[in-house]
Amino acid sequence: MKDTGSREHTTQSPTAPSYLADYAHLYGQDPHAAALTWFGDATFGLFLHYGLYSLLGRHEWVMYREAIPLAEYERLQSQFTAAEFDTDFITDLALEAGMRYVNLTTRHHDSFCLFDSAVSDYTSVHSPAQRDLVGELSEQCAQKGLGLFLYYSYALDWRHPYFYSRDVFEMARPAYSEPEPRYKWEKDEDFQHYIDFVHAQIRELLTSYGPLAGMWFDPIMGYYARPDLFPINETYAMIRALQPQALIVFKQGATGTEDFASPEREGRSLADRVRERIGPEAAEVAELAWQGNRDKHNEICDTLQPGAWGYTVADNGAHRGPDEVMEMLANAQEQGFNLLLNTGPLPEGGIHPEDVATLREVGRRLRGNGA
Repeated sequence: MKDTGSREHTTQSPTAPSYLADYAHLYGQDPHAAALTWFGDATFGLFLHYGLYSLLGRHEWVMYREAIPLAEYERLQSQFTAAEFDTDFITDLALEAGMRYVNLTTRHHDSFCLFDSAVSDYTSVHSPAQRDLVGELSEQCAQKGLGLFLYYSYALDWRHPYFYSRDVFEMARPAYSEPEPRYKWEKDEDFQHYIDFVHAQIRELLTSYGPLAGMWFDPIMGYYARPDLFPINETYAMIRALQPQALIVFKQGATGTEDFASPEREGRSLADRVRERIGPEAAEVAELAWQGNRDKHNEICDTLQPGAWGYTVADNGAHRGPDEVMEMLANAQEQGFNLLLNTGPLPEGGIHPEDVATLREVGRRLRGNGA
């Protein structure tokens, strides 16, 4: 017979992740509510767009804009060293700037991954860098109490053979003069190959890098073009099941059930732009999603470069300074938004000196005067 004795039985509360340490009591009751409360207080985060495009220094959409052949673009992998991508420095800089979370592009639209993946060898681990940059950043964030969001290009992939074609939406593929032989999509059913790939990678991100602050999906226009192809509710359910505290964002929103929205540069719906570029049915999806998210505590994402997210040589000397960033912070807070501020690391992974100086000065001012 089992001895129950007279001991008092209690259920131990789960240990809160380091970034939620100040919300531990609420986390023990409801991890998701604790994360939402934390995000409402977080105010300021650091965005990093880094990948093969950084080596060229001509915008993160360079493969698409210049219609660089797939085989030619892939050769950049053999040049990717990330020799100066220092996650200790990056996280210290974020803290010095007064930021409370970091967001890294784990896989951008070119499909190159900054993490180890069982379903792709097109990764930083299989480059001269031989490093899992997501893993390194997750360790530093955990040590220093920073929330970690992982950006993932859910609705666009210029390399995967079974992503849909330009006939569906022009942004789906570069405008090559000759057909790319590796592009295999012909009918809607083919898209399941891509979804299987995406779900496998999202599962890897959710199970390999400790407690995450959230998953941050992009680009929303790729979703609005064919929302019926994406099992978005299944994707969201997987995130909720594997990491209950992890917040979900997909720009202005796919369903309106996201935890917050993160429009670019200003808080607004994309419905008018979607109507013009895709059509009225897609615009209705966009508007309904925005209506579901617009009154939440949201986020504006913006850049330290004048417009580009990935490193762009032509912008040297024209990056935003501390006065502009302080104004961006104030404008975001007046609307009830956080500010997610992007820097595009240099080809070797170092942070641009102009951005380092700006972020340090912003942090000095915040410590002196408050946000």
